[in-house]
Amino acid sequence: MHFSIPETEVRSGENGSTYVAYNIHVNGVLHCRVRYSQLLGLHEQIKKEYGSNVVPAFPPKKIFTLTPAEVEQRREQLEKYMQAVRQDPLLGASEMFNSFLRKAQQETQQIPTEDVALDICLSNGQKVTVNILTSDQTEDVLDAVATKLDLPDDLVGYFSLFLIREGVDGGLTFVRKLQEFELPYVSITSLRSSEFHILLRKSYWDMAYDGDVMDNRVGLNLLYAQTVSDIERSWILVNKDQHRQLKSLQEKGSKKEFIHLGQTLKYYGYIKFDPCITDFPEKGCQVIVSAGNNELNFHVKLPNEQMKEGSFKVTRMRCWRVTSSQVPIANGTTNPCSSSKCEVKLELAFEYLMSKDRLQWVTITSQQAIMMSICLQSMVDELMVKKSGGSIKKMLRKRHNGSIHRPDSQQAVKSPPLLDSPDPNREQIVKLSITLSDKEPCWEI
Repeated sequence: MHFSIPETEVRSGENGSTYVAYNIHVNGVLHCRVRYSQLLGLHEQIKKEYGSNVVPAFPPKKIFTLTPAEVEQRREQLEKYMQAVRQDPLLGASEMFNSFLRKAQQETQQIPTEDVALDICLSNGQKVTVNILTSDQTEDVLDAVATKLDLPDDLVGYFSLFLIREGVDGGLTFVRKLQEFELPYVSITSLRSSEFHILLRKSYWDMAYDGDVMDNRVGLNLLYAQTVSDIERSWILVNKDQHRQLKSLQEKGSKKEFIHLGQTLKYYGYIKFDPCITDFPEKGCQVIVSAGNNELNFHVKLPNEQMKEGSFKVTRMRCWRVTSSQVPIANGTTNPCSSSKCEVKLELAFEYLMSKDRLQWVTITSQQAIMMSICLQSMVDELMVKKSGGSIKKMLRKRHNGSIHRPDSQQAVKSPPLLDSPDPNREQIVKLSITLSDKEPCWEI
């Protein structure tokens, strides 16, 4: 997740006085609006609970009213503080930090705690309506959906809730996976658009785990619906003969056999992203990126209009990072950015082992860069668990319960040049690459 505080606001208090509000954005979208005193209170709580040596530096109090320059300096310091807390595997996963963000989100959107009905979409277009509280967090909503569907507790962790946007042409954009620090009802309501929905979808990558899901009737139906949907959207490639076989299995109601055939098809289980821009193999190339099978797949349109396809294996990525910057919306002016004249530019860059002794950075410019990063991290999580002989079932359940957290490989920064990743898993990923992947790169031009 990318945390930033790109702007401040001067707001009126209850007694008519004014104060500076700091707008915390997640993935470039306003999550909550907080005062310095609220963040100071959180800092003091964290310090008391975890000790001064664990907590990052916090901007000091000021006796006198801040000048505009001092407000800007404090904004930058608070942004770095929030990013540092979120990146810390202990603090970023703490209930103290996450509950602060949930409460601030609810207060910012001014949505009182009350009973509501929330629609959750399934892959087949059907909706499941769950009765929840507006203050229910992501895990609570996921549990409510599982209960409504009669999905067993030990399979809940195999699924996640995703915020998606449906285009007028039926296209599907994955905005993000809903996180433990947000309230799904508040998140979807605050967008104030019928284009956005919450979707239930499987949250693992290795198709070997499909067997666990298919052993249960509800799990089988969910996986079948997702497979059918991905084929209909052309996310999974099917030739005429395979299409005929699939149609026959559908008519017979042979869901398991349908999925087994689907598993043999190209791009089974992948998430497809919107068209974006890459600098590989040449700067400014249009590309369609898909994530799955422990890789990022590229469909690149070269400047000469020629199409090329290639894959970057996660086991050959030394590290990756996400950065953001404020860029002016083209309007013919050279005025500095303001919240109404700028947009957030997101980039995912990864360092890739192109050959035995040659590393190269590859950059993707996409508004879904953070979602791509989350996909990469979850692939690495699965590979590390598998390599250590651990249980994917336990990992998924722990992930669902919020008791495990891996920091993003790179917390995005506001505008400076790309920085090296502070990811503590960096060396592990390098070792994994050497152990699991000794082939030449799979990209061919």
